[in-house]
Amino acid sequence: MNEKNRPKIPAKTILYAVTALILIGVALSYVRSSATAPLRDAVSVVAGPIQRGFDKIGSAFYEEIENVRTLRAAQTENAALKEEIAALKEENTRLLLERTELDSLRELFDLRSQYSQYEMVGAHVIAKDSGRWFHSFTVDKGTKDGIKKDMNVIAQGGLVGIVTYAGPNYARVLSIIDDESNVMAMSTASQDGCIVSGDLKLYEEGLLRIMHVEKGDVILADDRIVTSNTSTKYLPGILVGIVREMSVDANNLTQSGTLVPVVDFRHLDSVLIITTLKEDTSGEDTP
Repeated sequence: MNEKNRPKIPAKTILYAVTALILIGVALSYVRSSATAPLRDAVSVVAGPIQRGFDKIGSAFYEEIENVRTLRAAQTENAALKEEIAALKEENTRLLLERTELDSLRELFDLRSQYSQYEMVGAHVIAKDSGRWFHSFTVDKGTKDGIKKDMNVIAQGGLVGIVTYAGPNYARVLSIIDDESNVMAMSTASQDGCIVSGDLKLYEEGLLRIMHVEKGDVILADDRIVTSNTSTKYLPGILVGIVREMSVDANNLTQSGTLVPVVDFRHLDSVLIITTLKEDTSGEDTP
Protein backbone atom coordinates (compact mmCIF):
# COMPACT_ATOMS: atom_id res chain seq x y z
CA MET A 1 0.00 0.00 0.00
CA ASN A 2 1.24 3.44 -0.86
CA GLU A 3 2.54 5.39 2.15
CA LYS A 4 0.43 8.36 1.15
CA ASN A 5 -2.75 6.24 1.03
CA ARG A 6 -2.07 4.41 4.28
CA PRO A 7 -4.61 5.53 6.89
CA LYS A 8 -3.12 7.53 9.74
CA ILE A 9 -4.04 6.61 13.30
CA PRO A 10 -4.76 9.70 15.38
CA ALA A 11 -2.36 10.29 18.28
CA LYS A 12 -5.31 10.56 20.62
CA THR A 13 -6.41 7.00 19.65
CA ILE A 14 -2.91 5.67 20.37
CA LEU A 15 -2.90 7.40 23.74
CA TYR A 16 -6.27 5.90 24.64
CA ALA A 17 -5.13 2.41 23.61
CA VAL A 18 -1.92 2.65 25.63
CA THR A 19 -3.84 3.95 28.63
CA ALA A 20 -6.30 1.05 28.33
CA LEU A 21 -3.46 -1.47 28.19
CA ILE A 22 -1.88 0.01 31.30
CA LEU A 23 -5.17 -0.08 33.15
CA ILE A 24 -5.72 -3.66 32.08
CA GLY A 25 -2.23 -4.52 33.28
CA VAL A 26 -2.92 -2.92 36.62
CA ALA A 27 -6.20 -4.79 36.95
CA LEU A 28 -4.66 -8.10 35.99
CA SER A 29 -1.85 -7.61 38.50
CA TYR A 30 -4.44 -8.08 41.24
CA VAL A 31 -5.72 -11.31 39.71
CA ARG A 32 -3.44 -14.20 40.62
CA SER A 33 -5.22 -16.81 38.48
CA SER A 34 -2.96 -18.89 36.26
CA ALA A 35 -5.48 -18.39 33.48
CA THR A 36 -4.70 -14.68 33.28
CA ALA A 37 -0.92 -15.12 33.44
CA PRO A 38 -0.40 -15.20 29.64
CA LEU A 39 -2.56 -12.13 29.26
CA ARG A 40 -0.68 -10.35 32.04
CA ASP A 41 2.61 -11.22 30.38
CA ALA A 42 1.38 -9.99 27.02
CA VAL A 43 0.18 -6.73 28.49
CA SER A 44 3.48 -6.31 30.33
CA VAL A 45 5.44 -6.86 27.13
CA VAL A 46 3.42 -4.20 25.31
CA ALA A 47 2.74 -1.72 28.10
CA GLY A 48 5.96 -2.15 30.10
CA PRO A 49 8.26 -0.10 27.88
CA ILE A 50 5.53 2.50 27.42
CA GLN A 51 5.01 2.74 31.17
CA ARG A 52 8.73 3.03 31.77
CA GLY A 53 8.81 5.76 29.14
CA PHE A 54 6.00 7.56 30.96
CA ASP A 55 7.91 7.13 34.21
CA LYS A 56 11.00 8.72 32.65
CA ILE A 57 8.95 11.51 31.18
CA GLY A 58 7.26 12.07 34.54
CA SER A 59 10.59 12.09 36.35
CA ALA A 60 12.08 14.50 33.81
CA PHE A 61 9.00 16.71 34.02
CA TYR A 62 9.19 16.71 37.82
CA GLU A 63 12.90 17.60 37.73
CA GLU A 64 12.16 20.41 35.29
CA ILE A 65 9.47 21.75 37.60
CA GLU A 66 11.91 21.60 40.52
CA ASN A 67 14.58 23.36 38.44
CA VAL A 68 12.14 26.11 37.49
CA ARG A 69 11.05 26.43 41.11
CA THR A 70 14.67 26.60 42.27
CA LEU A 71 15.52 29.17 39.56
CA ARG A 72 12.57 31.36 40.52
CA ALA A 73 13.53 31.14 44.19
CA ALA A 74 17.11 32.10 43.29
CA GLN A 75 15.87 35.01 41.16
CA THR A 76 13.63 36.21 43.97
CA GLU A 77 16.51 35.95 46.45
CA ASN A 78 18.86 37.72 44.01
CA ALA A 79 16.37 40.57 43.55
CA ALA A 80 16.03 40.88 47.33
CA LEU A 81 19.82 40.96 47.72
CA LYS A 82 20.12 43.63 45.02
CA GLU A 83 17.55 45.76 46.82
CA GLU A 84 19.41 45.27 50.09
CA ILE A 85 22.75 46.19 48.50
CA ALA A 86 21.21 49.31 46.91
CA ALA A 87 19.76 50.32 50.29
CA LEU A 88 23.12 49.77 51.98
CA LYS A 89 24.89 51.85 49.33
CA GLU A 90 22.38 54.63 49.77
CA GLU A 91 22.81 54.52 53.54
CA ASN A 92 26.60 54.51 53.19
CA THR A 93 26.48 57.53 50.88
CA ARG A 94 24.23 59.37 53.31
CA LEU A 95 26.56 58.60 56.21
CA LEU A 96 29.58 59.78 54.21
CA LEU A 97 27.81 63.03 53.36
CA GLU A 98 26.85 63.52 57.00
CA ARG A 99 30.42 62.82 58.07
CA THR A 100 31.77 65.31 55.51
CA GLU A 101 29.28 67.92 56.68
CA LEU A 102 30.16 67.20 60.30
CA ASP A 103 33.89 67.56 59.57
CA SER A 104 33.19 70.83 57.80
CA LEU A 105 31.15 72.13 60.72
CA ARG A 106 33.84 71.06 63.18
CA GLU A 107 36.46 72.83 61.07
CA LEU A 108 34.40 76.02 61.02
CA PHE A 109 33.85 75.76 64.78
CA ASP A 110 37.59 75.45 65.37
CA LEU A 111 38.19 78.41 63.06
CA ARG A 112 35.57 80.46 64.87
CA SER A 113 37.33 79.67 68.14
CA GLN A 114 40.69 80.65 66.64
CA TYR A 115 39.38 84.11 65.72
CA SER A 116 36.91 84.45 68.54
CA GLN A 117 37.56 88.21 68.82
CA TYR A 118 35.46 88.72 65.69
CA GLU A 119 31.76 88.25 65.03
CA MET A 120 31.10 85.81 62.17
CA VAL A 121 28.36 84.41 59.96
CA GLY A 122 28.59 80.97 58.37
CA ALA A 123 27.78 80.64 54.67
CA HIS A 124 27.72 78.00 51.95
CA VAL A 125 29.23 78.41 48.51
CA ILE A 126 26.38 78.25 45.97
CA ALA A 127 28.17 79.23 42.74
CA LYS A 128 31.59 80.00 41.33
CA ASP A 129 33.19 81.18 38.12
CA SER A 130 34.16 78.61 35.52
CA GLY A 131 37.34 76.63 36.04
CA ARG A 132 38.69 74.41 38.79
CA TRP A 133 39.81 77.22 41.09
CA PHE A 134 37.69 79.45 43.30
CA HIS A 135 38.91 82.83 42.02
CA SER A 136 35.53 84.36 42.81
CA PHE A 137 32.35 82.77 44.05
CA THR A 138 28.91 83.38 45.50
CA VAL A 139 27.67 82.52 49.00
CA ASP A 140 24.13 82.16 50.32
CA LYS A 141 24.22 85.07 52.81
CA GLY A 142 23.61 88.75 52.06
CA THR A 143 22.61 92.08 53.52
CA LYS A 144 19.65 90.49 55.33
CA ASP A 145 22.25 88.54 57.31
CA GLY A 146 24.37 91.61 58.00
CA ILE A 147 26.86 91.02 55.17
CA LYS A 148 28.56 94.10 53.69
CA LYS A 149 31.19 94.88 51.10
CA ASP A 150 34.82 94.52 52.29
CA MET A 151 34.04 91.95 54.97
CA ASN A 152 36.80 89.34 55.31
CA VAL A 153 36.09 85.71 54.43
CA ILE A 154 37.92 82.79 56.05
CA ALA A 155 37.86 78.98 55.85
CA GLN A 156 40.09 75.95 56.43
CA GLY A 157 42.20 77.81 58.97
CA GLY A 158 42.99 80.96 57.02
CA LEU A 159 42.13 83.83 54.70
CA VAL A 160 39.95 83.15 51.67
CA GLY A 161 39.24 86.64 50.37
CA ILE A 162 36.94 89.61 50.70
CA VAL A 163 33.30 90.43 49.95
CA THR A 164 33.06 92.59 46.82
CA TYR A 165 29.27 92.85 46.60
CA ALA A 166 26.34 92.00 48.86
CA GLY A 167 22.79 91.49 47.68
CA PRO A 168 19.79 90.80 49.93
CA ASN A 169 20.29 87.01 50.00
CA TYR A 170 23.74 86.45 48.52
CA ALA A 171 27.22 87.93 48.33
CA ARG A 172 30.15 87.79 45.91
CA VAL A 173 33.63 86.98 47.20
CA LEU A 174 36.96 87.70 45.51
CA SER A 175 39.58 85.21 46.65
CA ILE A 176 43.22 86.05 47.31
CA ILE A 177 44.39 83.82 44.43
CA ASP A 178 42.78 86.16 41.89
CA ASP A 179 45.32 88.29 40.04
CA GLU A 180 43.44 91.43 41.12
CA SER A 181 43.98 90.60 44.78
CA ASN A 182 46.70 92.19 46.93
CA VAL A 183 46.99 91.60 50.66
CA MET A 184 49.22 93.58 53.02
CA ALA A 185 50.85 90.91 55.17
CA MET A 186 53.82 90.12 57.40
CA SER A 187 55.93 87.29 58.79
CA THR A 188 54.98 86.18 62.29
CA ALA A 189 58.66 85.41 62.95
CA SER A 190 60.27 88.74 62.01
CA GLN A 191 57.23 91.05 61.77
CA ASP A 192 58.65 92.25 58.45
CA GLY A 193 56.06 93.22 55.89
CA CYS A 194 55.23 92.05 52.37
CA ILE A 195 52.44 91.99 49.82
CA VAL A 196 50.77 88.71 48.91
CA SER A 197 49.10 88.72 45.50
CA GLY A 198 47.44 86.37 43.08
CA ASP A 199 49.45 85.37 40.01
CA LEU A 200 48.11 83.88 36.80
CA LYS A 201 51.31 81.90 36.30
CA LEU A 202 51.38 80.49 39.82
CA TYR A 203 47.81 79.73 40.83
CA GLU A 204 47.71 76.52 38.75
CA GLU A 205 50.48 75.29 41.05
CA GLY A 206 48.45 76.36 44.08
CA LEU A 207 50.86 79.18 44.93
CA LEU A 208 50.71 82.93 45.63
CA ARG A 209 53.31 85.62 44.96
CA ILE A 210 55.20 87.39 47.77
CA MET A 211 56.46 90.80 46.70
CA HIS A 212 57.86 94.12 47.94
CA VAL A 213 60.09 92.70 50.63
CA GLU A 214 63.05 94.97 51.44
CA LYS A 215 66.42 93.35 50.85
CA GLY A 216 67.38 93.68 54.51
CA ASP A 217 64.11 92.26 55.82
CA VAL A 218 64.03 88.69 57.02
CA ILE A 219 61.31 86.52 55.52
CA LEU A 220 62.41 82.93 55.16
CA ALA A 221 61.07 79.64 53.83
CA ASP A 222 58.53 78.04 56.20
CA ASP A 223 57.64 81.38 57.82
CA ARG A 224 53.97 81.88 58.60
CA ILE A 225 52.49 84.88 56.80
CA VAL A 226 49.48 86.68 58.31
CA THR A 227 47.51 89.77 57.42
CA SER A 228 49.17 92.98 58.57
CA ASN A 229 47.95 95.86 60.73
CA THR A 230 48.79 98.17 57.84
CA SER A 231 46.08 96.70 55.59
CA THR A 232 43.12 98.98 54.94
CA LYS A 233 40.62 96.17 54.32
CA TYR A 234 41.95 92.99 55.90
CA LEU A 235 41.75 92.46 59.63
CA PRO A 236 45.14 91.77 61.28
CA GLY A 237 46.51 88.38 62.28
CA ILE A 238 44.59 86.15 59.83
CA LEU A 239 46.79 83.35 58.54
CA VAL A 240 47.44 83.55 54.79
CA GLY A 241 49.94 80.75 54.23
CA ILE A 242 53.47 79.42 54.54
CA VAL A 243 56.49 80.76 52.66
CA ARG A 244 57.82 78.28 50.13
CA GLU A 245 60.92 80.13 48.92
CA MET A 246 62.46 83.61 48.78
CA SER A 247 65.14 85.18 46.57
CA VAL A 248 66.68 88.59 45.89
CA ASP A 249 65.21 90.39 42.87
CA ALA A 250 67.23 91.41 39.81
CA ASN A 251 67.31 95.02 41.05
CA ASN A 252 69.25 93.82 44.09
CA LEU A 253 67.03 96.04 46.26
CA THR A 254 64.03 93.86 47.03
CA GLN A 255 63.10 90.23 47.57
CA SER A 256 60.24 88.15 46.24
CA GLY A 257 59.08 84.59 46.55
CA THR A 258 56.18 82.19 46.64
CA LEU A 259 53.70 81.21 49.31
CA VAL A 260 51.53 78.12 49.83
CA PRO A 261 48.07 79.31 50.96
CA VAL A 262 46.54 77.53 53.91
CA VAL A 263 43.21 77.36 52.08
CA ASP A 264 42.61 74.78 49.37
CA PHE A 265 41.16 76.97 46.62
CA ARG A 266 40.07 73.98 44.57
CA HIS A 267 37.72 72.70 47.25
CA LEU A 268 35.54 75.23 49.05
CA ASP A 269 32.14 74.40 50.45
CA SER A 270 31.54 76.42 53.60
CA VAL A 271 33.09 79.69 54.75
CA LEU A 272 32.89 82.14 57.63
CA ILE A 273 32.31 85.81 56.94
CA ILE A 274 33.73 88.12 59.59
CA THR A 275 31.06 90.79 60.10
CA THR A 276 33.55 93.21 61.67
CA LEU A 277 34.96 95.66 59.12
CA LYS A 278 38.56 96.78 59.33
CA GLU A 279 37.45 100.42 59.34
CA ASP A 280 35.42 99.72 62.48
CA THR A 281 38.32 98.31 64.52
CA SER A 282 40.19 101.59 65.09
CA GLY A 283 40.06 105.24 64.29
CA GLU A 284 43.30 105.08 62.34
CA ASP A 285 43.16 105.16 58.58
CA THR A 286 46.32 103.72 57.13
CA PRO A 287 47.15 103.87 53.40
